[in-house]
Amino acid sequence: MRAPLSWLREYVDLPAGESGRDVQAKLIAAGLEVERVEQLGGDLTGPLVVGQVLTIEELEGFRKPIRFCTVDVGQANGTGEPQEIVCGARNFAVGDKVVVALPGAVLPGDFAIAERKTYGKVSRGMICSGDELGLGDDGSHGIIVLTPEHEVGTDAIELLQLVDEVLDIAVTPDRGYCLSMRGIAREAAIAYGLPLRDPALLDVPAPNAHGYPVQIADPAGCSRFTARTVTGIDAEARSPIWLQRRLQKAGMRPVSLTVDITNYVMLELGQPLHAYDRSRLDGPIGVRRAQPGEKLTTLDGTKRVLDAEDLVITDNRGPIGLAGVMGGADTEIADHGAAQSSSEVVIEAAHFDPVPVARTARRHKLTSEASKRFERGVDPQAASAAAQRTVDLLVLLAGATAEAGVTEITAPSAPRTIAVRADHPDRVAGVAYGRETVVRRLQQVGCDVYGQDELIVTVPSWRPDLTDPNDLAEEVIRLEGYENLPATLPQPPAGRGLTNRQRLHRRVGRALAGAGYTEVLNYPFFGDEALEHLGLEADDPRRSTVRVANPLSDAEPALRTTMLPGLFAALRRNDGRGEHDLALFETGLVFLPTGKEVTPARLPIDRRPTDEEIASLDAALPRQPRRAAVVLAGAREQAGWWGKGRPAGWADAVEAGRTVAREAGVELTVRQDQTAPFHPGRCAALFAVVDGTETLVGNAGELHPRVTKAFGLPERTCAMEIDLDLLERAGTGPVEAPHVSAFPVATQDVALVVDASVPAADVEAALKDGAGELLESLRLFDVFTGEQLGEGKKSLAYALRFRAADRTLTADEATAAREAAVQSAVERTGAVLRG
Repeated sequence: MRAPLSWLREYVDLPAGESGRDVQAKLIAAGLEVERVEQLGGDLTGPLVVGQVLTIEELEGFRKPIRFCTVDVGQANGTGEPQEIVCGARNFAVGDKVVVALPGAVLPGDFAIAERKTYGKVSRGMICSGDELGLGDDGSHGIIVLTPEHEVGTDAIELLQLVDEVLDIAVTPDRGYCLSMRGIAREAAIAYGLPLRDPALLDVPAPNAHGYPVQIADPAGCSRFTARTVTGIDAEARSPIWLQRRLQKAGMRPVSLTVDITNYVMLELGQPLHAYDRSRLDGPIGVRRAQPGEKLTTLDGTKRVLDAEDLVITDNRGPIGLAGVMGGADTEIADHGAAQSSSEVVIEAAHFDPVPVARTARRHKLTSEASKRFERGVDPQAASAAAQRTVDLLVLLAGATAEAGVTEITAPSAPRTIAVRADHPDRVAGVAYGRETVVRRLQQVGCDVYGQDELIVTVPSWRPDLTDPNDLAEEVIRLEGYENLPATLPQPPAGRGLTNRQRLHRRVGRALAGAGYTEVLNYPFFGDEALEHLGLEADDPRRSTVRVANPLSDAEPALRTTMLPGLFAALRRNDGRGEHDLALFETGLVFLPTGKEVTPARLPIDRRPTDEEIASLDAALPRQPRRAAVVLAGAREQAGWWGKGRPAGWADAVEAGRTVAREAGVELTVRQDQTAPFHPGRCAALFAVVDGTETLVGNAGELHPRVTKAFGLPERTCAMEIDLDLLERAGTGPVEAPHVSAFPVATQDVALVVDASVPAADVEAALKDGAGELLESLRLFDVFTGEQLGEGKKSLAYALRFRAADRTLTADEATAAREAAVQSAVERTGAVLRG
């Protein structure tokens, strides 16, 4: 909302020397987001005056039309003689009143005006357009042509209100009343402790049976509808300069007098209005839900197919407008001055329910100034005043006549009341405000307050956001000043800290970062397209998703069941920006529906929920296991003077899984696997012993070529995803720091020949079991296949490190441990010791 300071002063007597910056500081302290103060006309200096065109001479022989004009500027030039000006514009004629910049003036953009010779003539000034004066889009093009009543020589800077300050306010959804000068003036009056001249306090005639007929079929969607009729509108009447300038400063384009007045009143009071050409209406105005398949051409010229949930305005022909969003083209007001301009209009001031308006605007991708206000809540009590204000301005500016008929249909309603303890704001803020302060601040907001220790607060009609005691406490706190709240640190209960789950999460992040991975944070949403790109089978559990009721993007309406698509998108984005050697990781939640979720009851806000209520809330949630995932592409080790580099491969993804597992004190068992989205020959299943049972905790490997192509990833991209919650259950508790032995290590190498189908992990497990407690580490350092081994055979060479904690091992002890390890491998895997 853009609020000109000059307009704001019309409702609040701000101190004379108060600048826009000063008002900005006050409003920010009161809780409004005033993003900036725009200085209008700060770089403009005169003389800038009203002139009247006396003569126009068309100059020939130039590539474009040029006119040599004489303009009467009165005594503004010091001589009273006509001013000679060369101008290329053609939208003015002899006798028109125009805006003239005389030599010495400086226009916006540091454009100095001086006497100069051009096109064979001497030009002593400039006839100005709106763009040259910084007026923006005024709905016309070319030179500003003023109405005849303005006197020659008048100061145009003051006439056009070129110098002003405009507050640009970002209105949050709960402060819809500030989408009006009335609401902003109320906040300014409170901030300065000054009285407010409420523009909605108008004398409004009582409803009668002679107004335009209106029929409300959906009182829940339209709780109030006021209709007024105005006739005899002057077809030649134009919006006065003050009205146009206020609209322009507020960011709206002047259109025609009737439309400008409805927009002006909307900005002033916050009540959206609509004007219908009465000659184009066919029968009573109605409000109902649309019938499926009905069509409507809106004012933007788009033909729309309506939904059964759309709230529409109708006449006997059918829909003539989307209620609270945009009117229809069939009843549009014709421009003033047109061949068939609208001389009789019906003014609509209605109150529509925010929910259907918001849904209609989103459904049709049609956001308007009206819908923005209705979505946030409009004062229903202001409808009659807004209609009256519109009628008054049409009578004043367009020479119209207001018909005596007044239509007003209202649904029964009662004021909203909230019971709150007088010391509730004190307990929320930790500050002793006292009852008097609480009552005074609530009354300033517009509430009626009764009672002593227990207050009964009647909420004003323009504050639909005030619904419970905490809302009232917030009003007191913000008006007393957030800056006055003491800075106090919370006192946590003794003996508490991070949970084991939180500690594991942090250790995993540090370990992956130490291994060269960069952490990314992705939105936890994805769509069906990502599931298709992953190549998942139809019965894959990852296809069972939780859908978000109001997603940020229609393309990603579901909560993720795997973290990989988000990482793929991050890798693709970075690869597309020239970063080709990438190793990314993310830790977070996935969401796995159980099929037993139920919608929970609304929890109370005046007490702690009971254990049963918390349990019902938990039962409504899907399972949310915590996972870690990585994705790699490009070089894992860079080439340089030290030697050749190495591309990232499936083994790096497996090692990332082991890195994560080590932080939980878990040793993984790695086996070959075939599962989407991995390459069937380069996919590993990661197993750990959880609660005494070997359990699949993750997968790692190289992605399938079809997956990399579908996601736009580099060739041979690798990935890993592992369940941190399962690792926590499989772990032995906190990971102990490594112990450095004072005794030497004994190293023994062994090469075993096994069938090619035997997994190396099985051989390693057998060696470890056989070697016993003396085995410190086991490392596979060579894999060999060849004719001398025989077809279908492979040789696995291991380095075994033996060490005792209390003594130096003898050669016989190390050899015995090695032989026991080999014997175990022979018995369990059919291995043969290679000579």
